[in-house]
Amino acid sequence: MPRRLGLRAIALGYLLVILLAPLGMVFYRTFQHGLEPVWRVLSDHYTVHAFEITLIATALAVPLNTVFGVLCALAIVRRRFRGKGLLNAFIDLPLAVSPVVIGLALYLLYGRTGWFGPWLQAHGIQVLFALPAIVLATIFVSVPFVAREVIPVLREQGNEQEQAAATLGASRWQRFWRITLPSIRWAVIYGVILTTARCLGEYGAVAVVSGRIEGKTETATTLIDDMIQNFQNGDAYAVAVVLAAIAVLVLVLMTVTRPKEAL
Repeated sequence: MPRRLGLRAIALGYLLVILLAPLGMVFYRTFQHGLEPVWRVLSDHYTVHAFEITLIATALAVPLNTVFGVLCALAIVRRRFRGKGLLNAFIDLPLAVSPVVIGLALYLLYGRTGWFGPWLQAHGIQVLFALPAIVLATIFVSVPFVAREVIPVLREQGNEQEQAAATLGASRWQRFWRITLPSIRWAVIYGVILTTARCLGEYGAVAVVSGRIEGKTETATTLIDDMIQNFQNGDAYAVAVVLAAIAVLVLVLMTVTRPKEAL
């Protein structure tokens, strides 16, 4: 019993020092002078625009990665093809590679001297230092989450029900909508929540490809960094506390949506 309590105390103490204390300090510093300074920062035109860019990139990246993740999971679990192992490994590439490296790779592809840069420039299409680059970077860094949540569930469920439905004449779409999707819905929801959190908090890749132009290509995370660089710490705390509140909301949603048997 003392040993068990000691392990709990160590685990809680570690979380308190590493996670909760810094987060609590951000909230404290944000509201130590009242709500008026916080509202002034959050209602500022540049702050609102930065959150708009962040939400637009998230709104585009999450549905695309959800569809891609489900399709990849189905291909890996239900199909046999050459390169299946490589596909399974490449899905985790954004988790293994630094976001800054991802941003640099996009810069080399879509920059003026990149592979696609001259063609895009000739056709008047701007990707780098514009919203498309931000969306591409956000999509790249958030690719794995839906697939990694769905794959183990598909393997655990098996395909016996789908095979039985096929013998009764159900089409491929009917089997997917009536059997496969209901069985993986919690994994998809969980993956979508994680993907959303990753998109909202992305900094490294976006900082490289966005150009960080105030009022045009600034995101919430790059805005925080610029405020700190300009010694506007109070303003940075106000923006950071919104992202922190979203993260807490994500944790609540993860707990609520998770099946009871998984808790």
